[in-house]
Amino acid sequence: MSDRPADSTSPLLRRWEQRTEVPLFGVSLLFLLGYAFWVLAPDDAEPWRDIALILVGTTWLVFAADYAVRLRLSGLGHRFVRVHWLDTMVLLLPLLRPLRLIRVYTAVQQRREQPRLSLYARVISYAGASALLLGFSAALAVYHQEHKVPDSTIHTFGDAVWWACETLTTVGYGDAVPVTPSGRVVAAGLMVCGLALLGAVTGSFSSWLLQVFRREDEKRPPEGR
Repeated sequence: MSDRPADSTSPLLRRWEQRTEVPLFGVSLLFLLGYAFWVLAPDDAEPWRDIALILVGTTWLVFAADYAVRLRLSGLGHRFVRVHWLDTMVLLLPLLRPLRLIRVYTAVQQRREQPRLSLYARVISYAGASALLLGFSAALAVYHQEHKVPDSTIHTFGDAVWWACETLTTVGYGDAVPVTPSGRVVAAGLMVCGLALLGAVTGSFSSWLLQVFRREDEKRPPEGR
């Protein structure tokens, strides 16, 4: 018997993922839009803040329904939580949804014969888009937790965006630092994601340069001829 997970050979699950990844990415953008408005809008901006909160809750229910369908179609039972740990994290923390961009690209690409971009361009594009969306999401989350705390150095959304840029690029000037426990949890997660994305971009760019130099060396005639 094969030890592979059941969902690796489930045509129903593959078909479901291929059809839903792009619409779910649109839903995730609606979630981010609703959350951003709820966080950034003034407290007296009613009923718009309530509408934004309803939008956030509704889109999260869509994510939960998709998770339940994936669990059912996979045939893995409780093992689905461990095997598909990223799906579980995204359900619990929807702001991590940008990490599923690679799934969106795969779903779109399956409808074409050949990729439009090279491997290096795909890695850099994915990492760049993920960093942009994750940075924006983290800035919203940290601003929400920090801007009303007296000892905080993050009082405006601009401060939060600057902090997110520092953290993602691993610079860390220290002029904007989360002080609340929840803010520091967000910061720790962004540090991990920043290191991973920066490493992916750096590695891909270095590999591309090596490939270019190798081709130039192969085209160059040997010395002495």
